[in-house]
Amino acid sequence: MLIKHKKASDVKSSEITSKTAFLNRRQFIQAAAIASGASLLPPFLNPSFAATRIKYPNVKKMAFGEAEKPTTYDGITTYNNFYEFGTGKSDPARNAHTLKPEPWTVEIAGHAAKTGKFSFDDLIKPHQLEERIYRLRCVEAWSMVIPWVGIPLADIIKRFEPTSKAKYVAFETLVDPKQMPGQQRKALDWPYVEGLRMDEAMNPLSLLAVGVYGEHMPNQNGAPIRLVVPWKYGFKSIKSIVKINFVEKEPAATWNVQAPSEYGFYSNVNPNIDHPRWSQKKERRITGEGGLGALFTPKIETKFMNGYGEEVADLYKGMDLKKFF
Repeated sequence: MLIKHKKASDVKSSEITSKTAFLNRRQFIQAAAIASGASLLPPFLNPSFAATRIKYPNVKKMAFGEAEKPTTYDGITTYNNFYEFGTGKSDPARNAHTLKPEPWTVEIAGHAAKTGKFSFDDLIKPHQLEERIYRLRCVEAWSMVIPWVGIPLADIIKRFEPTSKAKYVAFETLVDPKQMPGQQRKALDWPYVEGLRMDEAMNPLSLLAVGVYGEHMPNQNGAPIRLVVPWKYGFKSIKSIVKINFVEKEPAATWNVQAPSEYGFYSNVNPNIDHPRWSQKKERRITGEGGLGALFTPKIETKFMNGYGEEVADLYKGMDLKKFF
């Protein structure tokens, strides 16, 4: 029996993007071409975008975000940040066909009773896959609503039995310039790395995602396995993970190292603290629906902790959120 728990973080039906939206693709293409001198073509026109879509069996639908309207599949998979495949929003969908998510190995390391290298199947099979609809808020002030398929990060952590010295969990992305052509340029210091405090990692909202819309994860969205931390800005949700390390001290985080005055380690969604170069008070919801609405939806107010404050605010009780941003 599915027990429904209504919380402030549940998405309203008016915010959800229908899966059948984005039928007006031709209209969007024509309008975009006119606006850009015919130089913009959505990545789904590129043959590389036509990847095989595979359903996961026996995915348990959870009550998380059940009232929300998800962004369409096309919207989710054609507008991304994934610098390993380019810095443009359409670059990942165009270029990520070079990634080979099978076979895949994840190393478990650090202060834990059980460590070693595990295949994707060995890591995932002992666990029940869940579908959770979460908001994703990017620091550039756009957002989506995504039906993720994954496993609670806490379940993975418990399985490997971290010791009392494990205060943080560090993550690392694959480095392979042949598979990830964006790594041939020095846009960032590779590998991409991220980290969470242990209590953040153990929060029930933290998810290791392996798919969207009940299907295997598209390459451009972080195949085959990525982190999803819905109350933090999207860059914290590291993609294509090859290492999970239990460490004692606060680990490096790519954007925090790259620009520490702009991107803090915690990176919690907070409309009251502006990015040095733009406001975080509002966001534009990417719905994926047809026509120019996919790009020019009205801005909405950004919620504290992305609307998940009820579930996570206690993690930061007593902390100065302007200092620990």
